[in-house]
Amino acid sequence: MSATDDTALSGLATAPATGSKLSWAVADSWTMTRRELAHWRRRPAQVVVGLVFPVMMLLMFSHLIGGGRGVDGDFTPYLVPGMFTMTMAFGLEATMLAVTQDLGKGVVDRFRSMPMTDGALLVGRSVADMAQSVVGLAVLITVGYAIGWRWHGGLTSFAGAVGLLLLLRFAMLWIGVHLAMVAGRPEMVQAVQILVWPAAFLSNAIASPASMPPWLGALVEWNPMSATATAVRGLSGDPGVSGGSWAAAHAGLLAVAWPVFLVAVFLPSAVKRFRNLGR
Repeated sequence: MSATDDTALSGLATAPATGSKLSWAVADSWTMTRRELAHWRRRPAQVVVGLVFPVMMLLMFSHLIGGGRGVDGDFTPYLVPGMFTMTMAFGLEATMLAVTQDLGKGVVDRFRSMPMTDGALLVGRSVADMAQSVVGLAVLITVGYAIGWRWHGGLTSFAGAVGLLLLLRFAMLWIGVHLAMVAGRPEMVQAVQILVWPAAFLSNAIASPASMPPWLGALVEWNPMSATATAVRGLSGDPGVSGGSWAAAHAGLLAVAWPVFLVAVFLPSAVKRFRNLGR
């Protein structure tokens, strides 16, 4: 148990003895959130790597690999929103790794033995992950501007695009928590990486479905990441290339429906598995 975890336990031990269940839940969840945020200060290298990796991906595709398949003209306006989306999806791996490490070290069992609100640990994990995603997205937007990408929509559309990206990240977060509960070991993250990368590249993040075989293009357009990427491109005022299918025409609707569906499936399942640990 690290010093950070001991600090979190101290926060639980000194929690007020009175108050409603809601206030207890908020206090416990905030204690777990502070624990996760304290890890940023104690392990800054891990945070930096998480921020640098998507930047390297963006620069690699924009400058080294170059133009996109099926994209006419400047590739940057098409690529940057796609990289925003892929970054939100790749966050699944970081969530799964963090939860499996806590499971493997016995941290979860120790917290569960404390008089703590059930699920506070998962709430703390989710809040910290979303905070890191906001920081990572801000860094990526800054780099996007540095390489020539521009936002042509208004402030409202910008807020809507950020909301769609974070909604996708929230869905990926709970998929990661669920997979961590199923796997239970950090070693299994590698197996998930093998699945996440093909799923990410089977989207329109870096290539237009129009450049693919019809059956593959249709599959790509229904990918949740494709819906978010297309919706963000549309809100930016520079939609780029899109197909003529129903999924492409209603990308905004799917960019909300897909994450909501995924959260509805994986959040209750993750919480249920968390409650059944050790039974």
